[in-house]
Amino acid sequence: MFTKIDVNGADEAPLYTLLKSAQPGDGDSSDIAWNFEKFLVDAGGNVTNRFAPPVTPEEIATQL
Repeated sequence: MFTKIDVNGADEAPLYTLLKSAQPGDGDSSDIAWNFEKFLVDAGGNVTNRFAPPVTPEEIATQL
């Protein structure tokens, strides 16, 4: 079972601190603005891209 975690702010989960530091995004803040924001991580564990909520997995697949 999973539990709700914080993705922004002082109590954010360390995973999201790492993801956002690697791919800060295009806005004034690296904060995650809405559900379904996506991060692409390669086989070596490198965060290679960040996608806004409206971008579908199918659209991401065409960019690979």
